[in-house]
This record gives sequence, C-alpha cells and structure tokens, in this order.
Amino acid sequence: MVSVAVAALHERDPGRLWPLLAAALPELCGGEALIYKLDDWNESEGTVRVSPGVAADELDLLGEEDLGLLRAGYPFAPLYSTGHQRVPVTARQVAGPAWPASPTARLLRRTLDAHHVLGLPLPQTGTPITGCLIYRSGTDFTDDQVRIARRAQPLLAAVEQQRQLLEQWQRQLNARYAPGTGDELAVDCALTPRETTVLLLLADALTAAAIGRRLGISDRTVHKHVENIYRKLGTRDRVSTVLRAQRIGLIPASGPAPGQAPPRKPSRT
Repeated sequence: MVSVAVAALHERDPGRLWPLLAAALPELCGGEALIYKLDDWNESEGTVRVSPGVAADELDLLGEEDLGLLRAGYPFAPLYSTGHQRVPVTARQVAGPAWPASPTARLLRRTLDAHHVLGLPLPQTGTPITGCLIYRSGTDFTDDQVRIARRAQPLLAAVEQQRQLLEQWQRQLNARYAPGTGDELAVDCALTPRETTVLLLLADALTAAAIGRRLGISDRTVHKHVENIYRKLGTRDRVSTVLRAQRIGLIPASGPAPGQAPPRKPSRT
C-alpha cells in the first residue's frame, strides 16, 4: 500500500491517478477486477471506468439495460445514502442470500466471471457517493480483506483530493497559457505534485491544520512540505511565497487576459 501511495502522490498527470490505484487495489483487497466511479451513477448515466484486466471490450458490447445494472444495480447506494457510515461492505453482507440470484449478480457472472463484489466508498463524501467496486470469483471477501479495504480508504481520499486540485490548477493555467505550462514551471521549480497541491492550498489561505485535513496528512507533514516550498522558491513566509508563485505564473492570479505569452521560467538562485 505504501508503494502505491508514493507512486500516486508523485504522479503529475491527474488523469493517471485512479488508473494507477485501479491496477493495484484488487490484489491488495483480495479481488480480481475493479470498476470505479468519480461521477454520479444512475441507470442511464455515469462513466464506467475499469481496472486493467477487466474485459473492457465485452463491457462495450453491453446494452443500456445491462449498463444500468452495472451502474445502479447494487445494494450499496441505499445503504450509504441513508447516512450509514462510509465503510467497505460486500453485496452479500447487505443483500443477504438473495444477492446471488439478483440480476446484477447474474450479469457479473456472465461479463466478469465474478460472484462477489465489495463496495469501497471514499470516506466523508457527500452526493454523489464515489469510490470503487471490487470483484472476485469463488467465495466472498473475508473479514481480513474487508479490513484491508477499510485501511485503504484514507489513501483513496488523499488521491482523489490530489486529482481534483491538480485538475483544477491545470484547467486554470491552460486557460491563460499554453497547455502544460504549469507542469513545466513546477518541474523547473523542482516542486513535487504533492508540494504543488500544498502551495495551491496555501494560496487559498488555509492553515496547516486545514491543509492536513483536506489532504489527509498530519500538521507535521504539511509543515515539512511548506519548508520545502519555501526553500525551492527562495522565500521565507506564506505571503512572499504566494506572490512569488503568482509572479512566475505557477499559480493563477488576476492579470492579463487568456492567450498571453507564457510566463518567464523562474531563475535559479
């Protein structure tokens, strides 16, 4: 799990974060395949994203009725939407002996050769409820595997926060400069993706404690990231750091209209 976290939090492309998790989580939790959701799902809408190894071609051949079952045919949504704690649980634990005979279970056996599914929601999320569905054949997930899934929840939450912040940052800079300018500037400043997200939250005037809660890390870790940012940008405090980052174009600031020339690369001092 540690190696997955390190790889995810050093990935500069936010679009690769969830595929990276999707490749590792099934084996970690005793599963064989995974589908994850980052948007709202109902019977007619919602993007079905699959882990490597899932028969994506076969899923592409499914009709709307079957896709509706993949999106909304599980017993998890009613459980979580009624205010139940966001904890991993298997479909059989929720639905009982009726689960294997359900239309969704029959579809999973046919398309994924899977008999059981584990719901792994992101903790403390509102609506829509986001997270993963992990599948396995044979016997149901064990109690130990469900506990491992629960321990993985903070990692999922941290990666999702990282994805959202980096995507928003890239959209804002791409609207002003050439695509990829933000990543180039971050590399020139030797900022890691994690340090970049901490810098973005510093610019929003969040305290270290608030940044820690947002990113799922300790205050001490936040302070370490902030020290690294100061050193790399050659600054001494929050205000000068934010102004420096805005001046070199690393974070958005009010100013010239979109389409202007890219900012000058930071000088190394």
